[in-house]
Amino acid sequence: MRRIKYVLVSAVLSVFTFQLNAQTANAGLTTPAGFKAAVVAENTGRARHIAITKTGDLYIKLARSVDGKGVIMLQDKDGDGKYESKTGFGDYGGTGIYLKDNYLYTSSNDEVFRYKLDANEHVADPEQPEKIITGLVKGRQHDTKSLVLDNDGNIYVNVGAPSNSCQIQDRKQGSLGQEGCPILDSAAGIWQFNVNKLNQTYKDGVRYATGLRNVVGLDWNQQNNALFVMQHGRDQLTMFPDLYDNKKSAELPAECMFMIKKGDNAGWPYIYYDPFLKKNVLAPEYGGDGKKESDSKFIDPVVAFPAHMAPNGLLFYTGNMFPEKYRNGAFVAFHGSWNRAPEPQKGFLVAFVPFKDGQPSGDWEVFADGFSGSPEKTASGRADHKPCGLAMGADGALYVSDDVKGTIYKISYNKP
Repeated sequence: MRRIKYVLVSAVLSVFTFQLNAQTANAGLTTPAGFKAAVVAENTGRARHIAITKTGDLYIKLARSVDGKGVIMLQDKDGDGKYESKTGFGDYGGTGIYLKDNYLYTSSNDEVFRYKLDANEHVADPEQPEKIITGLVKGRQHDTKSLVLDNDGNIYVNVGAPSNSCQIQDRKQGSLGQEGCPILDSAAGIWQFNVNKLNQTYKDGVRYATGLRNVVGLDWNQQNNALFVMQHGRDQLTMFPDLYDNKKSAELPAECMFMIKKGDNAGWPYIYYDPFLKKNVLAPEYGGDGKKESDSKFIDPVVAFPAHMAPNGLLFYTGNMFPEKYRNGAFVAFHGSWNRAPEPQKGFLVAFVPFKDGQPSGDWEVFADGFSGSPEKTASGRADHKPCGLAMGADGALYVSDDVKGTIYKISYNKP
């Protein structure tokens, strides 16, 4: 009997050791078969969005500057797969960074800059950026300015709402919504500007889309030449306890992916998307009862994800390294929830949505998980790492940033 117990215990320990070693070898992440994750940089600062040059150098936008530098450039000069060289510039924190047509574009929380690049896509004069947009609204919440460029000389900038649901008294139980929601004049939408004009303000740009509470992840889809965004849905439906209990508030509303055309209205603060009813529902601040359908003038999402998972990165995959199912599909980095209690928190993962001809063509799935450190850390919301930015290397590898400890992951594919 003792011999049998010993063999059983040894077998269990062997399986556990194998699983632990496999996780360690995969940077602590779980990924589909054939994919391998590696940590290529650590302790970079609160790494938000990222961009990669054609030779593999990595630009990181930091939420807060470190030693007076808000943009970091990493280089792997010895070719060992680790970024050992770090330089920095830009004395401002923020989120947005984008590389296109020999310029590096970056944002603070109220301005957008660009830096001319040399033949190696290195910033030619880091002390002399061109300021292309200034005077954008920022507040105590949702102040990040994510950005993306199209192929026609336009730059698109998110201006998040400094509010949860445009209440007269923000986040106060029972407070109703402001009539006409004056916030929408200068926030809660996407603004379009000319990428080649300096010192633009709101009067120089166009409100491209409205009714978007806060967009951190956005990307331009090359297949159908359209803007796609990931909205952070509203919080705290329990401020109307007669209509919503804790569980409903934890599961509503969906985190939504929208395909945006000029003039679109996604409905914030008047509506939210209910993934169970599969429709836009009137918000309680504006007379909703949890069931009443909204006005049809508001657009529908193209994908609905679980509530409060905080999508912070969006990337359409145009590389050749990954298998065919991933070509032109969308990766989404979920930063993770804080407000699902007493239900378990969710997120801290990278998801994938298959696309065909510029439209979602199947259900979303978890692509990379384990960033939090354990299921217990996910449930509590005390994650070791929180995915934020996404970028694709010239070889087709996927890079993911973490804005807790500044870890950078590289996910590559080798046919099993």
